[in-house]
Amino acid sequence: MAEHADHAGHPESAGHAESAESAESVDGTGRTENADHPAYPVGLRLHGRRTVVIGGGQVAQRRLPQLIATGADITLVSPSATPSVEAMADAGEIRWERRRYQDGDLADTWYALVASSDTAANDAASAEAERTRTWCVRADDAEAATAWTPATGRSENVTVAVLTTTSQGRDPRHSAAIRDAIVEGLRDGTLAAPHHRTRTPGVALVGGGPGDPDLITVRGRRLLAEADVVIADRLGPRDLLDELPPHVEVIDAAKIPYGRFMAQEAINQALIEHAKAGKAVVRLKGGDPFVFGRGMEEAQALAAEGIPCTVVPGISSTISVPGAAGIPVTHRGVAHEFTVVSGHVAPEDPRSLVDWAAIARLRGTLVLLMAVDKIGAIAAALIAHGKDPSTPVALVQEGTTAAQRRVDATLADVGERAVAEDVRPPAVIVIGDVVAVGPDSAPQLDAPSAD
Repeated sequence: MAEHADHAGHPESAGHAESAESAESVDGTGRTENADHPAYPVGLRLHGRRTVVIGGGQVAQRRLPQLIATGADITLVSPSATPSVEAMADAGEIRWERRRYQDGDLADTWYALVASSDTAANDAASAEAERTRTWCVRADDAEAATAWTPATGRSENVTVAVLTTTSQGRDPRHSAAIRDAIVEGLRDGTLAAPHHRTRTPGVALVGGGPGDPDLITVRGRRLLAEADVVIADRLGPRDLLDELPPHVEVIDAAKIPYGRFMAQEAINQALIEHAKAGKAVVRLKGGDPFVFGRGMEEAQALAAEGIPCTVVPGISSTISVPGAAGIPVTHRGVAHEFTVVSGHVAPEDPRSLVDWAAIARLRGTLVLLMAVDKIGAIAAALIAHGKDPSTPVALVQEGTTAAQRRVDATLADVGERAVAEDVRPPAVIVIGDVVAVGPDSAPQLDAPSAD
């Protein structure tokens, strides 16, 4: 997570929790003469309460989104603003008074953020905040402020706020590093925080991404860490299963009774049974649950039983695997569209729902999944319907993992090349001119190391 600091050098990530320091005495600018007492952390509930921001520059741009999220009644006082801040005003999220600060602007204000480039105006605003007993953050002078903004981060519905509570030895980078470590631990499950309130049993359909365990979503990783039961696909990110707590029951979907490639009904029944037993269940899939993942079939089965179901989208291999192999599925001047097709049914099979003649006429990129053993027949069908035999093709096996490899071919010889190179599933096949647009024919971009 990135580290942030404002002009005064203290963390600038605004959030739901603020910290206030009471002063023993102040000078005319609101500056404390005795700053030895620690700040008192407190969460401000600003919904519907007047909040004033002085200055429309970069500090305001960074802090306003979280103030808006609190539901505060925000007035911006500044003769100018960044384009992003202007957009917030245009959208009606804040009121903008296009002028300099004037005495009286903080009347009836609960919270003020003073962040203009005019030091005299900032001092005057601080003095008014002291007179009106308004909590005031100074972006340019933390010692003149009556409130400090902590380094904040969020995980689910929890806000983590880290603050150095005394003015001596304030180290905002250290605070930000502590925040990052806590939030990252909550998100990836390495920092376990058990729920002490009753959880609602149910099922989460989690897209695990293309294979690299780092490519699962933050929410998906958190739900895995909180699960009682995980029913995993063969194509799910296997390394994540090793990180689960020992009490989590991991079920390999391929080994549930009714055959190695079990009927979907058996998977549905396993999800239902564990959820009805009061368990928090994660159905871990490769890629995205709704891209050839039968996710909707499972969601429908759960809905029929009245079982709550959460869908967590995943990074689809249709885009990420070509990207990891240096292939953009679209490229300006080359491809304005890409089409994703399941190749598990051959073109001549009467069960096929694909209009291969129409696919052959498209000028954009064709991405095939589950097509390794059918690629010869698919290429022949595309050529028969008019596709240029010299069209570039790339087969990317085990994309985004340490075993990733790329085999290049043309539509004319891809069937032979796949056999000669012993390409095996899982593999994503890309057909189109985008295959050849990279700096070289087969780059390896950001592929994980084997160690």
